[in-house]
Amino acid sequence: MPLADRIRPDTLDDVVGQSHILAKGKPLYNIIQNGEIPNMIFYGPSGVGKTTVANIIAKKTQMKLYRLNGTQASISDIKDVISALDGFGASQGILLFLDEIQYLNKKQQQTLLEYIENGDITLIASTTENPYFYVYSAILSRCTVFEFKPITAGDIIPVISRAFSAMEKELDTKYTVSDEIIGHIAYGCGGDVRKAVNTVELCCLSSSDGSVTMETAELLTQNSSMNYDRDGDKHYDILSGLQKSIRGSDENAALHYAARLIAAGDIISLCRRLLVIASEDIGLAYPLAIPIVKACVDSALQLGLPEARIPLADAIVLLATSPKSNSAYLAMDAALDDVNKGKTGDIPRHLQNVHCDGEGAAVKGQHYLYPHDFPNHYVKQQYLPDEIKDRVYYAFGENKLEQQAKAYREKIKGECKE
Repeated sequence: MPLADRIRPDTLDDVVGQSHILAKGKPLYNIIQNGEIPNMIFYGPSGVGKTTVANIIAKKTQMKLYRLNGTQASISDIKDVISALDGFGASQGILLFLDEIQYLNKKQQQTLLEYIENGDITLIASTTENPYFYVYSAILSRCTVFEFKPITAGDIIPVISRAFSAMEKELDTKYTVSDEIIGHIAYGCGGDVRKAVNTVELCCLSSSDGSVTMETAELLTQNSSMNYDRDGDKHYDILSGLQKSIRGSDENAALHYAARLIAAGDIISLCRRLLVIASEDIGLAYPLAIPIVKACVDSALQLGLPEARIPLADAIVLLATSPKSNSAYLAMDAALDDVNKGKTGDIPRHLQNVHCDGEGAAVKGQHYLYPHDFPNHYVKQQYLPDEIKDRVYYAFGENKLEQQAKAYREKIKGECKE
């Protein structure tokens, strides 16, 4: 059994973090103290106490605890748990802790429904993914969702010290560990208590004389601070944080989120998002940002890590400190909205490709006015279909470049002779 399981807390007071739901007087704390346990879903990253709290609930209520993992569980496994309802050991009820519930298919989850509804089984499911996206509504509607937050390095430091003390007792060895090493493990394990404690165990087992060096700690921690899954919520949260920081002109926050992607080796997602941001959020306020960012992205992809971080940093700071405009983006969405609603109409005759006029044509010839033949290369004529001829999609932004374009447009229109 790993050290993280051997020293797992037995009471709520020993659980680190999660004060928003587990502090005295908070919802989950009160539920556990009252002993009437509803069906629940624990949602949050790995190693933040979901399994620990389920164990504490089972111990306090004296319910028979069964564990299943959604990645391996079958319908027969679920039926085995249900068959235990008739056993003597389940006299206080059955508590089923179902880890990674998002991996159960609909039929497997439906097998649980009847027993969840009548109270024969109390379900505590855990998931690292947003349950509102990944758990079937029939199960979700019968459960209360509690979100477990990432744990700070400061919260983990006391646990690491306790883990070293536990190893000293188990191995009858006095370990010399600096505060710097404890801090490195706490910060390096990215809010995962289980990973931090198991790293302590490895550090102790790999030390022959009771001295744990920083070199050993760095090797065993292995830069695991990224709680990262390229297909999971955290991935999209980081990308969202990056784009919103650039949009909000905060280059420091943008660099932070980009660094998390780079540390995870995911420069592809970072490059794609920067290309989007250049057009969506900077746009016509500084159009040169688009080719500049494209050049930075191309350089990064050709260089690879670690050098790729340099042109990417240039792109990030440029975008964050540039003037912002989403005017063209909004204009395109407005035009698409019309098209999707069927507001189109025939293309005006004078804009169509050259066609042969039949005998029944009301107007012979297209009568297209070639703008380059007129002063300022502009002439007034209708371009939109008749049904939407007065529709306006684009509104000039307040930035310098778009206001200059607006002034030029008004000037040539004012000088145009009807």
